[in-house]
Amino acid sequence: MEKTLKAVIFDLDGVICFTDKYHYLAWKQLADRLGIYFDEVINNRLRGVSRMASLEIILERSEKAYSQEEKEAFAEEKNTTYRQLLANMSPADLADEVKNTLDELRARGYLLAIGSSSKNTKFILERIGLPTYFDAIADGTDITHSKPHPEVFLTAASKLGVEPALCAVVEDAKAGIEAAKAGGMVALALHGDAEGCGLEDENLGTFADLLKYLP
Repeated sequence: MEKTLKAVIFDLDGVICFTDKYHYLAWKQLADRLGIYFDEVINNRLRGVSRMASLEIILERSEKAYSQEEKEAFAEEKNTTYRQLLANMSPADLADEVKNTLDELRARGYLLAIGSSSKNTKFILERIGLPTYFDAIADGTDITHSKPHPEVFLTAASKLGVEPALCAVVEDAKAGIEAAKAGGMVALALHGDAEGCGLEDENLGTFADLLKYLP
């Protein structure tokens, strides 16, 4: 890729670190309490999706209809469980490959940002030892539309002061790739259903492969 790109925006879960197992366990605990079937196949549909939208997917199998107030209470219950599980995270959950690649990108002059629909983004970054590392953070507390809407990435670009066309996005979810393209950004797929989805500009085999595409 040409060096016209000035910034790299990263999804958090599944890219910088992996919190999928904690999401799954927290949703499973809620679903079990409500008597709703939930497994890892259904969980895969929640990738890159907001908390309330994820809850709606889970409630598709419910025989009971719930009020908005009840749904909000369920979402908060899940988040409380999730944050308790996240307390197990530490800097050991940040791979050397990821940290070394981020450092090299910064040395090459790129601005770095997080674009995540998670409202726990700052808490997770603190747990893995990167509380003040990124030049900008756009997360679930900044947006009203979750991916595939481009709002979170456009917000990150705005906070960086960089035109969207000069930003690359690294995503592991197809919804994230769709959001990046909708925002007019370069979309780099890393694992997950982002890889080979047909919308990405490049597929990254590993996180370190970013250094091949961003000179």
